[in-house]
Amino acid sequence: MEESDRVDFRSGCEMKTLENLINVFDDYDRHEFDDCMAMEVHSMKEHVFNILSEVQKLDDKLPVSNEYLLLSGSCKDGTLDTEIDNPSHFARGTDFDLDYTLLVPVLKLHDRNQPVVLDMRHSTPCHSWLSLRLFDDDTVGKWESCCCVVEHQNDRNHYLSAPKVCSWFSESLTQVVTEMQGSHKKGDPVVKEILPNGVITTLVLSYGGTRIMYDLVPVVSFRGWPAVAMGWLSENHFWDGIVPEEEVITGFHLVPACSVVGRKDVEWRLSFARSEVQLKRYIPEAFMKTFYAFKAVMNRALCRHSRFVKPYILRGLLLWACDRVRLNCLASESNLPDTLLGLIDDVLQCLLSRSCPNYFIPQYNMLVHLDDQTVLKLCQVVLMVRSDPAEHVRNAVDQVKAARAMTKEYRETNLRRRTATGNGTGGTTGSNSRQEIDVAERMRKLVDENPGKSISVFLNPQDGSTPHFRIDGKFY
Repeated sequence: MEESDRVDFRSGCEMKTLENLINVFDDYDRHEFDDCMAMEVHSMKEHVFNILSEVQKLDDKLPVSNEYLLLSGSCKDGTLDTEIDNPSHFARGTDFDLDYTLLVPVLKLHDRNQPVVLDMRHSTPCHSWLSLRLFDDDTVGKWESCCCVVEHQNDRNHYLSAPKVCSWFSESLTQVVTEMQGSHKKGDPVVKEILPNGVITTLVLSYGGTRIMYDLVPVVSFRGWPAVAMGWLSENHFWDGIVPEEEVITGFHLVPACSVVGRKDVEWRLSFARSEVQLKRYIPEAFMKTFYAFKAVMNRALCRHSRFVKPYILRGLLLWACDRVRLNCLASESNLPDTLLGLIDDVLQCLLSRSCPNYFIPQYNMLVHLDDQTVLKLCQVVLMVRSDPAEHVRNAVDQVKAARAMTKEYRETNLRRRTATGNGTGGTTGSNSRQEIDVAERMRKLVDENPGKSISVFLNPQDGSTPHFRIDGKFY
């Protein structure tokens, strides 16, 4: 049988049609930055960091020197295993062009050269309480107002409360953003929206012709590896022999999330987002292409049921599939439709068995809470997708295509407006201005100091007083 004649027996869909749709989705979903957009993205990221530095100055709670982790995609896309009370109304293309999740450590435990032992006496696997006894007196004093006092077996202890921390964090962010909006400087990115939503606070920024949505999440950061996940290291994984173990286990986080049976006021959930970032680099590009199409289809189909099947579960299926299937098969472009159908079948299998183990702590079942009625309803949704996968991928293509068209229109509208403004004010100054001489001198010096490297200079159309230099992929 010719490759073009292959048909999915279950749906009757031609595999070549499905492969073409996945490639078309990837073409529209992949967001390549030109130099101008890269500068705008960089400027907005720096502005968010500036906002966080102002939050630190409010009451000195945040670490002075911090290590943020920026993840591609919003929380509602499944970047983190956490709950979102009310998914934001912001839509790609309409309200933003790019979206990220930013983990903001409120506390750090980095002076560890051995497995980290957490207080899991009261929690299910992958969850923990966090006692302030791990920290010095000064830290305890700063965070005491965000704690709950719990007595257990005549032991009275202060445990960090995730809801209180999230409330403090969103209030502090809102205060800083409001103050900065009142004294906005020309040429700075603009915060268009700030929306507290449970454990996250969403910021929508615009700069030039680009809009970015950031989901900011307060977390506790650890170096090392938790003792509860040590068993995972002894199992066979797709990255064995490819990635040094020390790169995978550099650190983890506690994120504000609670188990079904846990105490919401004091319980946190372990997150291995840092390790996921490392492992993702070694997943074959063809399989990642399939996964993004699969994620778009399933998130769309299950959006009304996300509190039962969290989008993060799809990320777990990605990693488990890499362990189960040979990487050379996942790397084959001709297997795109097969891997898409396989991932959909994985969702159905997880629902029927009510089992989806966390990749790093398999003893934590992320679907253990489902009842019969919910399983039946969710299976019907997945079977609907499985019965006509091409149509659902086609719908995902239409959605991302429309979003890209709106993004393009927004950029072009902004460019026309800025051009008109520049013409109305008489344009730029002459070539002999002091500013242009300074820019030329800086450029000459950078060229001398970085032989053989690609160097570009950008001027913000709204404020030409501060040039940005890019050396290869890094801005200065």
